Amino acid sequence: MANTANKTVETTENVFNFIRTVADDTRREDSLRLIAIITSETGLEPRMWGTNIVGFGRYHYRYDSGHEGDAPLVGFSPRKQELVLYLAADFEGRTALLHDLGKHRSGKACVYLKKLADANEQVLRKMITATVDWIGRHYPDGR
Repeated sequence: MANTANKTVETTENVFNFIRTVADDTRREDSLRLIAIITSETGLEPRMWGTNIVGFGRYHYRYDSGHEGDAPLVGFSPRKQELVLYLAADFEGRTALLHDLGKHRSGKACVYLKKLADANEQVLRKMITATVDWIGRHYPDGR
């Protein structure tokens, strides 16, 4: 399999300039709160990844298929309809934490929230920490 370049890479764009462009007031305020929560849990500063993902830290992955690249340890995107949180898909206790998170929907590694107030912040914090721990064990070159 040919290794193609990743579309979503870390940029030097200003995170807060991006957040100011979010049209929905609640989503913009939720984004600022998420930055504070994730920074508090990880000790990492937010960076832009691509044009609309706010990521924290980075790690290098390599799949058996040969595909490899860099990704943020944790991230989110304030999309038009909802906040998309990018968390690890396989950390221990994920199902139970999702059950206790509050109103959301989820995919393999994404959690979707209409508004941050729908989520239990303590559970969200545990999910962020569990994601960073899981990635650190499986991709030890993360930072």
